[in-house]
Amino acid sequence: MEPPDGRGHPDEYSRDRDLHLRSEVLHRWHLGGGGQVTRLNFLLIQTDDQGRWAVPWRMPELPMPNLERFARDALELDRFYCASPVCSPSRASVLTGRLPSAHGVHDWLVGARHGDSWPDDYLAGQPTTPEVLARVGYQCAMSGKWHVGDSRRPAPGFEYWYAHRFGGGDYYGAPIWREGEESTEERYFTRAVTQQAVEFLQTRDHSRPFYLQVNYTAPHHPWVDSHLPEYLDKLDGVEFDSVPRLPRHPWAEVRDEFDDAFADPVPQLKGYVASLMAVDEGLGHLLGELEAQGLLENTVVAWFSDNGFSCGHHGIWGKGNGTYPLNFFDNSVRVPCVVRMPGGATGISDELLSAASWHATICELAGVKAPEDGYSVSESFADVLRGRRTSPNEVVAVVSEYGDGRMVTDGQFTLVLRDGGPDELYDGASDPGQTTNRISDPRLASVREHLSRQLDDWFRKGERPGYSGQRRGVSGYGQVHPVSRGVSPERSYVGLGADSLDGTA
Repeated sequence: MEPPDGRGHPDEYSRDRDLHLRSEVLHRWHLGGGGQVTRLNFLLIQTDDQGRWAVPWRMPELPMPNLERFARDALELDRFYCASPVCSPSRASVLTGRLPSAHGVHDWLVGARHGDSWPDDYLAGQPTTPEVLARVGYQCAMSGKWHVGDSRRPAPGFEYWYAHRFGGGDYYGAPIWREGEESTEERYFTRAVTQQAVEFLQTRDHSRPFYLQVNYTAPHHPWVDSHLPEYLDKLDGVEFDSVPRLPRHPWAEVRDEFDDAFADPVPQLKGYVASLMAVDEGLGHLLGELEAQGLLENTVVAWFSDNGFSCGHHGIWGKGNGTYPLNFFDNSVRVPCVVRMPGGATGISDELLSAASWHATICELAGVKAPEDGYSVSESFADVLRGRRTSPNEVVAVVSEYGDGRMVTDGQFTLVLRDGGPDELYDGASDPGQTTNRISDPRLASVREHLSRQLDDWFRKGERPGYSGQRRGVSGYGQVHPVSRGVSPERSYVGLGADSLDGTA
């Protein structure tokens, strides 16, 4: 198969070759004895719209005791950035190690809620982590939100599959796929995701290593009248004083779905927090199952969010598409990430890391060589997790992109350049809240030029011809068609000011 730009992918195996390799690996696996290789298992727990501030050690009103206990024996990656401040492109980058301008997922995917959509696999022909691991015998499973293409059937590499039909929505009566048919989930969706993941752990092939993605939709809205009373009741009377109440940012005027939150944030924050309390319950069950099976010392467990979120911070409710122009504030692109590596580092790491590096990291930890990929920006941080990094990180900047905007940060300064502007420059040392745009400050001209070169370097490597996210009219209201279909941008992206399709972003 050749992608539309005519450039082949060296990891594209024929079906026969793939099955032959898989058969050989599984044969070796079942031989046992001294020649058997013991590989690490992987449990990746991904939340949806969890701001870096929304963890119990930064938000006192958020009770998440399981996450707190987990973090005590784990490593917090404190400068961890998503590749795009919205769900679908950021998730595609985690799976492929590519930027949106290489994998072609530029906005959240509208899917079947749009009458012009098709059941597309947006990552077809691109190397993904589960595909690579499956080829060496891993049993791969996914429970929850997929949202990088059609989720009716398991994506390549997966054997166990429980999937939301879209990207989010109601927590009661959630739309799901059941054996390839449209269905409705009777259970509270967060608990259903946990229960399905535990079922996989209990029924899996115990002779093989596993890779399990647990993708919650929480804490994505809706928040009011949508969550478990047992958690909401515990929040009665809480005013959430740690969350700022700021005037609405002028760029946020274009979005109206959070008007109620601006008017009275407390009911919305109760739902936001209650949804995370249910996820914390799920973490407890998952860790408990690993412990019961004696797997804690052979499983990498990672907790992270697909993108950040603001609940009034900066005068915004939302993530990158909570405003127009689409924003790259720290609250949108810097995400919570806590990883427990067996025998690995604990505490807090200030290494500058990109979520697009998960692909290379997991491959290295699994003892698998990632396929050669000329568009990959994935750089393994396995040595950080192992606690073996003795020299400074070679990655001196990380980037994020969304539509016409591209952001780069070196950990202190953050530069945002947009095709047609406005551009931004913030100094995190003197202005951690990113309140003063210093793009025109002559004293920072050399910083601006240096970061601009860093940005160019990333995209010189990571941009695929014909797949750039710029100049396509990406507005934050959703993508309908993959770039490979070749239809006009007007049909491929929902236009600015269009009616929002609630619950899918």
